[in-house]
Amino acid sequence: MKFLKKFFKWFAIILVSIIILMYIFDVDYLLRAVRTIYFRGYTTAFLDDYTHFPNREIKNGVAQPWNISKDYNKIATTETLDKTHKELQTVAFLIIKNDSIVHESYFDGYGKDSKSNSFSMAKSVVTMALGKAIMEGKIKSLDQKVADFFPELKGAFAKEVTVGDLSSMASGLSWDEKYYSPFSIVTRAYFDDNLKKVILGLEINEKPGQSFKYLSGATQLLAMCIEKATGEYLSDYVSKHFWQPLGAENNALWQLDHEPDGIEKAYCCIASNARDFARLGKLYLNNGNWKGTQILDSTFVQKCITPRFPESPEYGYGFWMHTINNKNLFYLRGHLGQFVIVIPEDNLIIVRLGHIKGLQTETDPHSNDLYTYVEESYKMLSVRQQTQK
Repeated sequence: MKFLKKFFKWFAIILVSIIILMYIFDVDYLLRAVRTIYFRGYTTAFLDDYTHFPNREIKNGVAQPWNISKDYNKIATTETLDKTHKELQTVAFLIIKNDSIVHESYFDGYGKDSKSNSFSMAKSVVTMALGKAIMEGKIKSLDQKVADFFPELKGAFAKEVTVGDLSSMASGLSWDEKYYSPFSIVTRAYFDDNLKKVILGLEINEKPGQSFKYLSGATQLLAMCIEKATGEYLSDYVSKHFWQPLGAENNALWQLDHEPDGIEKAYCCIASNARDFARLGKLYLNNGNWKGTQILDSTFVQKCITPRFPESPEYGYGFWMHTINNKNLFYLRGHLGQFVIVIPEDNLIIVRLGHIKGLQTETDPHSNDLYTYVEESYKMLSVRQQTQK
């Protein structure tokens, strides 16, 4: 008994000392990481982690439900698609053809109104907000300097970087994308309660506008510029100009660094559902027009889905691009295999949300599950077409 008392006494002293040292060396964000992620058995952010952070609502307005196809869910999923859903723990899969839902599957207790974290799909939303701010004249153009909003920005090239450089991932920012390292800057940003300080503590240490380099911090800095330019919280701005006009059926949530007056973790972390995320794809499918209203300038939309750098054809401004089986597509993408895939040629939108992303190699910037979702959806649509004859 005496041994146990001594053990717990020293354990408590060591634990308190570690916590004190974490504050001294400014890594106390790890306490939040341990509490919200690691103690729950995860090694990185997870689908429902938004419930463990403060959030700001992206409020919806009058709902505009999707049309439901006459043969809704009558075409069976393919064996390959079923296997992929099981292996990668899909929670939602949606196929929308000609503005009507043709197929819809949910798993693991999720349904059409269930929220889950979309991670980096939010980057596309931030670029959409940038386009709106330019349309309104609150930001001059893609070429406006970031230093106009944050003259305190650090680094040898701080005066050169533009909002367009941030959106197109050509920022030159000192950042890394090591999602599974507790000591990486991206992990710090996810758990720190003063995200603005974290971002402004970084430097523009490479010449911007030269080449594509995917850095989440660039989107966060872009969001901070938009907030300054508009004088509104990003969630409110997105709600007013996108979520409400697009007829979202549910409120969404955007994670904050702290409450009540924190900033959105804008490089990630919008929690919503497959049907409402699909609306973002439809807006871009229709070149920024929604039922007769030009919400985004069509020229800006096309710029987003056109590669900025010829040597990096996979990325434009906030959106990914690819060609699969001679079908040109663009898409929003999230950390764990979240996708809103748009194939304009066939008026087709595919949404997938889930726990695990497919394999991604250094030779292909697109994970292998992207190919599966596209190819298997076309197989299902082919069967559908045959049955309609």
